[in-house]
Parts: sequence; C-alpha cells; structure tokens
Amino acid sequence: MARVRLGVAERREELLRAAVEQIEVRGVAAVRIADVASVLGVSNALVLYHFSTKEKLVAAAFAYAAEADLAQLRKLLTRRTSAVRRLRAAVRWYAPTGQAKGWRLWIEGWAASLRDPMLRNVAGDLDQQWKAELAEVIEEGAAAGEFHCDDPMSVAWRLTALLDGLAVQMISYGGPLSRATMLQWTDEALARELGLEHAALTA
Repeated sequence: MARVRLGVAERREELLRAAVEQIEVRGVAAVRIADVASVLGVSNALVLYHFSTKEKLVAAAFAYAAEADLAQLRKLLTRRTSAVRRLRAAVRWYAPTGQAKGWRLWIEGWAASLRDPMLRNVAGDLDQQWKAELAEVIEEGAAAGEFHCDDPMSVAWRLTALLDGLAVQMISYGGPLSRATMLQWTDEALARELGLEHAALTA
C-alpha cells in the first residue's frame, strides 16, 4: 500500500514523533537515523533531508516533546482559580508520579547534554521556560495576598530542582518511593516555600 504524501510540516512532525519514541526505547547515544527511518518505512535520506544530522534530529525531538509538556503546564497555570491551587496542580502533575510523559526523555537529554552543545542549549532554554512559568504564578499569588514570597524565581528553582531529583530516583532507579510519598513530599515542599500550612493547599 502506497504511503500518503505528507506536507513538509506534517512529515517533520511524523519524524519527530518517531524520533521521540526511538530515543525513549534506545537512548540518545544508541539511536540512529536508520532507526527512525525504519519505523516509518522511509529512507535515511528523507530523515536527513529534514534534519541533516542526528544531533539536529535529537535536539528537535527533545524540544518537540518538552514543548508539549510545557503547553500542558501553561494550561494548568492559566486556570480560573487561585494561584495556590494552580501551583499545586502543576507541581503534582510535573512530579514523576504524575501524568507528565517526558521524564525519561528529559533524563536522556540531561545525560546527552554533557557532550552535545546543541542539545544543551535547547534543554537549558526549555528548563528556563518551565521555571519562568512557575515564577510568574508565584508572583501573581504573592501580589494577590495569597501568600508571601520575596523571590518567586528562587522558589521556582528550588521546586523544580526537587522534582528533577525525584524523577532521577523514580525513573533511573525503578521507583523506590510510593506515589503517596512522592505527592506528600511535593505538597510539603510547596507549602513550605509559600509559607503556608499543608491544609491551605487544598482549602
């Protein structure tokens, strides 16, 4: 059966989805252009036409997947409710036992970034966007008098650092913590950073 001819944007997205899947299965170091081409039944030349090198394909695939999670984060943070509720929903979703799908890819990206400047730049930019989104809502909540916070960006850094570290433990080491413990710790950390009692998060 002949393949449907796709437009440039559609083909590029198809290749990126396939690359994300292959990176999650094989890892950044092991994945090849041929793996992505094979799973789609296309030639290596077609993949190279769109991305020219494996490094560019990996960086683009990483950005593609991470930006999908970033879009979901923004959706949670723009709900019509209090800043505290939005922050709790976002932190619990972002936690490695939540619904965020990109943790395995992020961990692969962190490791590969040590040797790949292109991926390091992409990952670093996306990471800053995550922190900026959280800091904006923290600043909004402080301005509304929901809690007190002199330095929203530092709070965003500490929260994401905790969640990133927990993700390594859960994904890399096979989940030594229960979901209940993970979510309790994230709630406690958020409440502590905002100077609130734990009960205030669900009020």
